[in-house]
Amino acid sequence: MELKRVVVTGMGALTPIGNTLNEYWENLINGVSGAATIKQFDATLFKTQFACEVKNFNVEDFIDRKEARKMDQFSQYALVSAEEAMVDSGLLEAEHNLDRIGVIWGSGIGGLKTFQDEAENFFGGDGTPKFNPFFIPKMIADIAAGHISIKYGLRGPNYVTVSACASATNAIIDAFNMIRLGKADAIVTGGSEAAVNQMGMGGFNGLKALSTRNDSPETASRPFDVDRDGFVLGEGAGALILEEYEHAIKRGAKIYAEVAGGGMSGDAYHMTAPHPDGTGAKNSMLVTLDDAEMKPEAVDYVNVHGTSTPLGDIAETKAILQVFGEHAYNLNISSTKSMTGHLLGAAGAIEAIACVMAVKHDIVPPTINHFNDDPEFDPKLNFTFNKAQKRTVNVALSNTFGFGGHNTSVIVKKFTA
Repeated sequence: MELKRVVVTGMGALTPIGNTLNEYWENLINGVSGAATIKQFDATLFKTQFACEVKNFNVEDFIDRKEARKMDQFSQYALVSAEEAMVDSGLLEAEHNLDRIGVIWGSGIGGLKTFQDEAENFFGGDGTPKFNPFFIPKMIADIAAGHISIKYGLRGPNYVTVSACASATNAIIDAFNMIRLGKADAIVTGGSEAAVNQMGMGGFNGLKALSTRNDSPETASRPFDVDRDGFVLGEGAGALILEEYEHAIKRGAKIYAEVAGGGMSGDAYHMTAPHPDGTGAKNSMLVTLDDAEMKPEAVDYVNVHGTSTPLGDIAETKAILQVFGEHAYNLNISSTKSMTGHLLGAAGAIEAIACVMAVKHDIVPPTINHFNDDPEFDPKLNFTFNKAQKRTVNVALSNTFGFGGHNTSVIVKKFTA
């Protein structure tokens, strides 16, 4: 069968460095850090006392207070970013067959704060089981897609992908495949996460995964720097409207970019550590290039997973060299997590948005906080350190990898009719 073309017609972002798409993009290319001392709770006794939190956000500006109380923060974030994307796409301006518009969302954890609150209430009491009737529907990860679907009456495919930090990219790939196979006209996709709370910080501290640079939060996320000491936890959401090309053209939609391919792989190696040779990451990128029917030389920019962990950054760079060979030295490579922190299951959504905007505007956002070279990395690679770089970006590839060895990659390219 002939596969249909899939384009991006709307986007929304709620991030630690901007609460709208445009604000997020401007701060990305200006190298703004979203890291600061945690404000949502007293983190004084935690090993890590900072994170990349969403700032200046009042949920009641977007969602009725009574309804918001029925939602965990990760669902609130999902609805806000999806609203911006839907408005941006113009899908709300005319009638469409809502049976063929769906929601495929991603979240690695779901309602962690809700789970924490209910556990505190129960174990802090006399043992009598008194639970909020919305406990379960607030906590479960799939509910974010449900809320979006209900709000807009979208009756197409509706579910959430859960693959740790690869979740949102998994969702984007599923949405892409659903549309190109002709099973939907448009999909609201992306991801959301809200794990900046005691359980989230404590859990990742227990894994020794987080930076503990409490004296300088804004410089703590240092991908590819010799002094990197772990990732910075982030929160927020990103939404993209993927749409079948003919459907978008027929309604006169603006088109940001075209989705060209997506791929997934498994490390089959370790619960939390990447394969040291980057085997899974390499396979994910190769499958994605094959899916897009592209040679490695077609790619201009790679938005790497680049979490600022000692092992992860090395493994991914090894994979890039294996996939791209000599062309690796022509690439721009950057980790936008140096600014946003790591949004876990939502990371792939905001990083796919960064790739779309790079393709649209021909500018590559930087990897900030580079101070000292690490001899483990080939000095000829262009990591776009500290300052955005202008260049023609026809094709961008985004990598996201998750605990359990889940690897995902997606390619976007400039749209041509």
